[in-house]
Order: sequence, then C-alpha cells, then structure tokens
Amino acid sequence: MASTGCKYKRILLKLSGEALRGPDGGPCIDAEIVARIAARIKRVAEMGVEIALVAGGGNIFRGYQGEQKGIDRTSGDYMGMLATIINALALQNAIEHVGLDTRVLSAIEMNKVAEPFILRRALKHLAVGRVLLFAGGTGNPYFSTDTAAALRASEIGADVLLKATKVDGVYSDDPAKVKDAVRFERITYMEAISKSLKIMDAAAFSLCRENRIPIVVFDFFQVGTIEAILRGENVGTLVSG
Repeated sequence: MASTGCKYKRILLKLSGEALRGPDGGPCIDAEIVARIAARIKRVAEMGVEIALVAGGGNIFRGYQGEQKGIDRTSGDYMGMLATIINALALQNAIEHVGLDTRVLSAIEMNKVAEPFILRRALKHLAVGRVLLFAGGTGNPYFSTDTAAALRASEIGADVLLKATKVDGVYSDDPAKVKDAVRFERITYMEAISKSLKIMDAAAFSLCRENRIPIVVFDFFQVGTIEAILRGENVGTLVSG
C-alpha cells in the first residue's frame, strides 16, 4: 500500500485510554467517541498509510493507582494490561464498522480474542493494509504503554510515533496552570529529558532515540491534525535527534 504525498508511510499512533472515555464522568468506553476515532483512522488509511495503534488502559485501570490503594504493583500492572486489551477490542469493532480490516495482537496470549504478537505476522498484516492494534503492553509489569508503543514502533520499523494528547504540543510548563508557558515546535530527545518534560517515560524515549524514531506530540482532538502531520505540515511538537 504505497503512500501518496505523505511524509510518513508507516505510523504508530499512541492513544491514551482516557481518549475513549465519555465526557464528565461518562462511560469508560464511549461508543460515539470510539466511532469518531475509527472514522479518523479510516481517513488516514485512505491516504495510503500503514497504521498501528497502541491504546492505554487508564480509562479502566492504572497499575500504579491500584498500588496506592493496596493492590500489589505487579498484579495491578497486569490488570492494566488487560484493560488495554478491552480498549483494543472496542477500537477493532469500531474500525471494522467503517470498512477496514484489523487485527489485535496481544503481548499476553488470549487466543479467543486476539492473536499473539509475532513480528513477522504483524509485518504481513501491515503489508496487506490491515490496521494493527497492539494490546497487552509489553507483556511485563513495570513498563508503561508509552514504552510498549516505542517498542512496537521500533520492531515494525515505524517512520514516526504519533503521541496523541489533549494539548497542541510540548510546553515548557503546564499551559493549563502557567499562562506564559512556551510551546516547542522542535526539541531533541535529550533536551526533553534534561528539561524533565512529561511527554513519555525515559524507557520510551531511549527506544525512540536509539532507533531514530521521531515523536510528534499533538492535539488529537483537533480535527485534521493527523492528516496534516502526514502531509509534513508543522503541527504539534517534533521530538527527534
């Protein structure tokens, strides 16, 4: 599936689990929101781009939050991994309803609902135009879904990792709290780490830096942002070497 006029041919989109949640304390998975996400994925696919997604599980359960309430961290992290599989299945259902073929590949074997992650199989799916949903994190506790996204992006040879957020890039401070916070258009991995910017965790940064995968942090909820990034427009913040 050759891309037409796109800067990136193969992308990995990292969504937070919260992106699937309904507004104002609504359901943890809002069917209308998931349907809108699927419609956006279809528009990207129609540009001839190979797409893989990693969704977090924070709309359902976060391991470190469970630890604060007395749940063993390892058990909590596995619970969070299972939450990502639930989100992946919801996204798969919605994406297939808009006419795209998909596969859920899980780091935790769950053969009734997902394929196990096997790199060669994943690459074959991408080659024939299927949208991939990587679930189950890395399959190991103590690793975030950001790290899982960076790992999968490295394994499949993604041209870019798109980090979807609620703000339009990376700022020097929290723009919701600091009026004079400055948005960066470009920043290096090392600058992001040295400035302690809360973009992704250190393990995820290290994987992207070592494998030369640029990260674009952008406002997912602004319509047309993904398409603009793929066309090479200056959207969000580019984190690279």
